[in-house]
Amino acid sequence: MSFYKLYDFLRELQKNNSKEWMDEHRSYYHEVRDFYIAWLNQMDMKLADVDPDYHPTTGKKAINRINNNLLYHPNKPIYKDHFGAGLDVAPNHGDFYIHLGTSESFIAGGFYKPKNELLHSIRQALDYNGEEFIEILEKPSFKEKFGSLIDDGDSLKTAPKGFSQEHRYIELLRMKSFAVQYDLTQKIVTGDDFEEIVIDVYKEMLPFRNYLNQAVSV
Repeated sequence: MSFYKLYDFLRELQKNNSKEWMDEHRSYYHEVRDFYIAWLNQMDMKLADVDPDYHPTTGKKAINRINNNLLYHPNKPIYKDHFGAGLDVAPNHGDFYIHLGTSESFIAGGFYKPKNELLHSIRQALDYNGEEFIEILEKPSFKEKFGSLIDDGDSLKTAPKGFSQEHRYIELLRMKSFAVQYDLTQKIVTGDDFEEIVIDVYKEMLPFRNYLNQAVSV
């Protein structure tokens, strides 16, 4: 079993995105899912070795359901085009998310469109100590891996309530997400050094996530 087969399964699923096909290929799905869970278990242990504050997260807990939520998105296909999983999971804790899909694969982390109370806490941290956050974002190795913060174009047009339009960090304060992304290719995922790449990305992202986690815990 390998990531090649995981991608093959996802491509077949997208060609035949129906409950009937899934029911007929249930054993194929479980074979791929079990492989990914086992790999996540392995990564869980390795990441715990590099971060003393890591929150152990089993593969079964980490992996997301492959079914789309049709209650809120009735026009979506029944099944997703990817396997998603979150490691280092804890309440009010920034994501470390691995997304392996037919249209895109990536590792992302931080807070993507968090609840208002968490977003307010992050903004307060920036107001109090934005210099530290800027240093993290401007670190050359961080910029090389992630570029800039994910921006979906939904930032506020004006200053958030309680902050001045003239604030030195107004562009950051306007943002509704504080997350970064490292893009993957199928070649990277199926390569022999994929685990080392995941660990390297985790370590590079750690100061960024630690800052945000501290901000929402105060």
